[in-house]
Amino acid sequence: MPLTDVHADVRLTYRLVLAVDVEKYSARDARGQLRAQTDLRTILSLAAQDVGLDRNLWYEQVSGDGELAVLPEDVDVSLVVGDFTRRLEAILGEFNRERSGGRRLRLRVALHHGTLTPGPFGPAGDAPIVVSRLLNAKPLRRLLADQQHRDVALIVSQTLYQDVVRTGFCSLDPRDFQPVRVNAKGVLYHGFVQRRAAEEQVVPRRTAEEEIVQPVLRALGEAGGANLVALPGGRG
Repeated sequence: MPLTDVHADVRLTYRLVLAVDVEKYSARDARGQLRAQTDLRTILSLAAQDVGLDRNLWYEQVSGDGELAVLPEDVDVSLVVGDFTRRLEAILGEFNRERSGGRRLRLRVALHHGTLTPGPFGPAGDAPIVVSRLLNAKPLRRLLADQQHRDVALIVSQTLYQDVVRTGFCSLDPRDFQPVRVNAKGVLYHGFVQRRAAEEQVVPRRTAEEEIVQPVLRALGEAGGANLVALPGGRG
């Protein structure tokens, strides 16, 4: 088939991309890795559900220690950047406190809004590359390592910060962010790291154990395996 025919229906779209990674995943044994995967999936689902997001509509490219998710075109970007990330940190904090005797689950989270297109091995384009570079940024890793009280280290791309955080259209305080530059494979990427954890702010959240911790533990008992899915149809 001619090359032009192969790419005849390919088009770029602007989508919000979320990347999540579990800290020190490879240091866990096989049982610990499985538990971290199960816990992560459940906590992400609960955080999404609590702010009205349907994870069944997300395309998820999973790896052992995290995932890259492409959200629907019509998603409320400000809600994901603000309310979802705050809820994620709140639920994760409660979860870690409940399991104080075990190893904590701590996450790096990156967000970017940019162009991509579906591909046979996952989304292709600028957005997945940018969010992956930000997720692996040394300043973000260092923040999580230096501030052991934190459960989440968050970074957003420069465009997301300028368009959503700085303008006040989400629930995060722009004063809590610090600009960083990431040089990866000869390319310079710009992002903003949240220096002040969301838990240190006044966060409207459910605090009763039966409303946070118990749903997490119940969901963990019901969780099954995670699968790769096709981009246009979400989980399928």
